[in-house]
Formats: sequence, structure tokens, C-alpha cells
Amino acid sequence: MGCRAARRLYKHLGRRGVFLLILGVGKTCWGISFLVDPPPTDGLQLLTSLCDIRHWSWLWIIAGLVTLGSAFLRVGRDQVGFVAALIPPSVWAIAYLAAVISGDYSRGGFVAIWYLTSHVGVIMWAATVPEYSVPPAPRRAQKAEGG
Repeated sequence: MGCRAARRLYKHLGRRGVFLLILGVGKTCWGISFLVDPPPTDGLQLLTSLCDIRHWSWLWIIAGLVTLGSAFLRVGRDQVGFVAALIPPSVWAIAYLAAVISGDYSRGGFVAIWYLTSHVGVIMWAATVPEYSVPPAPRRAQKAEGG
């Protein structure tokens, strides 16, 4: 019964929706972790100078919920989820780059590159992936059609 429901959900969501669902759950959980047990804020001085890390956790939580909710939208309307998913890692990358430039956190450059590649880059790539890719027709079929 559970497998049938999972197949049905996968069919409804499609590839892009599944990606957004996974991303949304992950971002929401990451944000909740900042509320439950705030991590050290090394390299995030730009953010924590504005407000506490627990307040910044809501950026992850809200973006995660928007991303998760967008998983259930039709292709084309799901773009809001991809945009929402980009915001938190972009903000974190900017904060870490600022920490490198100011000399507060030398490791921040590597963390920023990690956010920009494994988060921002992957999300931007996934946003361009079509829901269904149709392979080209075999050469024999193309010749028969062209006459």
C-alpha cells in the first residue's frame, strides 16, 4: 500500500517536484536545527550583527516551506520554489565571503564556494531541467517522415 502511494506521489510531482520536495524538507529541517540547537556562528558576523542566528533560522524555514509547497505546483509555476531555495544559501555565501574579505574567518571562502556550488549551482541547474525529455526519433523514423 505504501509503495503504491509513493508511486502515485512521484507521478503527481514529477522529477522537478520531487527535487523541490526533498530540497524543501532539507531547508526546513536545517532552519529548525538553528532554533533547537544554534551552531557556532564563525564566519556569519555579517548576519549576526543584524540579528541573532535564531532569527536567521526563519529564512531557512520559510524558504524551505515555500520550496516544499512549490513541489505540488505545475511546471512553470514551480519557479517560485527554485527562487526561494536559492535565497538562504546565497545569503550564507555572501556572509562567508564578507568574513573572508574582512579577515574574520579565513575558512569562509571555502564554505562560500561550497554553498555556491553544491547549493546554488545545483538548484540553478535543476531549475533548467525539463520535466520530461523526449529522445530524438530513430534515424529510420526520421527518414520515413521526411520522405
